[in-house]
Amino acid sequence: MPSDLYAVADFCLIPIGTGESSVAEYIAECQRVLEKSALTFKMHGYGTNLEGPWSEVSQAIHDCHTAVHAKGAPRVATDIRIGTRVDRDTPEGDGNDHKVKRVEEILARDRASVS
Repeated sequence: MPSDLYAVADFCLIPIGTGESSVAEYIAECQRVLEKSALTFKMHGYGTNLEGPWSEVSQAIHDCHTAVHAKGAPRVATDIRIGTRVDRDTPEGDGNDHKVKRVEEILARDRASVS
């Protein structure tokens, strides 16, 4: 088993106490941090998918907290879901896309059998 598991994560970082109704500027700061990392990530409406070695994923989320605090948020809360697997290799950067593609293939097969 690898010493650093490959992790596929979804996290939602929430700046608190900013006095603003929009958190977009703070989320943009986190995305800038992720752009500097070597990790695969994709922002969506309520969070960010992030994948890579567990320690690097954890460090990137930590770095997002640091950057958002530096931007002025006195508190930051984050919800994190992390998945790992050791029953097969996950090609680097393909963990999330593979999951989505697999479900889409099943749905396409269902549609084809109905037609």
